[in-house]
Amino acid sequence: MALTGQNTGAGANVNPNKSHEVVQPPTDSVSSLSFSPKGNYLVGTSWDNQVRCWEVSLAGSSVPKASISHDQPVLCSAWKDDGTTVFSGGCDKQVKMWPLMSGGQPVTVAMHDAPIKQVAWIQQMNLLVTGSWDKTVRYWDTRQSNPVHTQQLPDRCYALTVQHPLMVVATADRNLIVYNLQNPQAEFKRIVSPLKYQTRCVAAFPDQQGFLVGSIEGRVGVHHLDDAQQSKNFTFKCHRDGNDIYSVNSLNFHPVHHTFATAGSDGAFNFWDKDSKQRLKAMNRCGQPIPCGSFNHDGSIFAYSVCYDWSKGAENHNPATAKTHVYLHMPSEQEVKGKPRAAASGRK
Repeated sequence: MALTGQNTGAGANVNPNKSHEVVQPPTDSVSSLSFSPKGNYLVGTSWDNQVRCWEVSLAGSSVPKASISHDQPVLCSAWKDDGTTVFSGGCDKQVKMWPLMSGGQPVTVAMHDAPIKQVAWIQQMNLLVTGSWDKTVRYWDTRQSNPVHTQQLPDRCYALTVQHPLMVVATADRNLIVYNLQNPQAEFKRIVSPLKYQTRCVAAFPDQQGFLVGSIEGRVGVHHLDDAQQSKNFTFKCHRDGNDIYSVNSLNFHPVHHTFATAGSDGAFNFWDKDSKQRLKAMNRCGQPIPCGSFNHDGSIFAYSVCYDWSKGAENHNPATAKTHVYLHMPSEQEVKGKPRAAASGRK
C-alpha cells in the first residue's frame, strides 16, 4: 500500500462539487473550522497564526467579521455554548479567549508546556478543556490563571471529543482514553484503537454511547462503550483510491440526523450512516486534501477547507500553486438523513 498525498498542482480542480467559496480565506493551511452554536458564524484557524471569523448564509455568501493573531500557528478552536466567545489554541502553547460578539480583546486563559492540539468548552461544567503535546489534559475555569485539574496522558494528545458526560482523548500511541466527566479525575476506560495506524480524529456519538475514530490509513472505527454492545463495533475503509491510501482527517456528526461526515487527504468528503452501515453520499474529490470540516448548528451547512495538509512535508509544498480555500456545502436531506435497514436481512 502507498501512503500518499494529493496533487497540489494548479491544474487540479479544487471545487468539483461547486461549493460556495468563503471570501478572504487564510493565507496558509487551515487547521480547524468551528461553527457558532447560535448562528451562522464560522471560525477558522490557520498555520498563518490567525483566527478568522466569517458570517455565512444559506445562500452561500460570506462576510469577514473579525480576526485575531497568535504568536505561532493556531491548531484548534471551539465556541462557548452561548455563541459569544471563541477559544483558540496552538503552537504558542496558550489558549486565547476571544469575546468575539462584544468586540472585546482576546485574553490568555490556558497554558501548556507544549503546543495545544485540541480545545473544547464543556457547558455542563462551565469549564474549558485543553489537550496538548505535553501529554496532559487540563481543565480551566477561565476566571482563574491555574488549571482546576491536570490529567496525565500516556502520550501526546492528538484528538479530543466531548459529548458530556463522555470525553474521549486519542494519544500518539493509539491509546483512546475514555473519561466520565462526572468523575473527570479518573480514567473510565483505556482502549487500544481498533485501527492499526496513527489516530487522526475522534468524534463522540451524539447519544454518548460510543465514538468514531479515524486513522492515517484511510479507515474509520465505530466503537460502542457498553460491553453488551461490542457486537455492533466495526471498522470500514474510506478515502482510498486503488492502492493509494489517504488519511481520514475529520469526523463530524450531523446535529439533527446523527449521521456523520468524513473528510480526507484524498480531497473527498463523504456522508455516512453508522446504524445502517451505509455511505449516504460520496462527493467529488477536490484537487487538494481536506484537513477539516464542520457542520453548522442545524446541519444546513457543511464547511470544509481545501489546502495542503503537510502530509508529504515541506518539500512537497509549492506556495505558488497550493492555495487555501474554505467552502460551504449545503447538504440535501437525502445526503445526510439515515436510511432504515432492510427489514428482511437487517443488512445494508
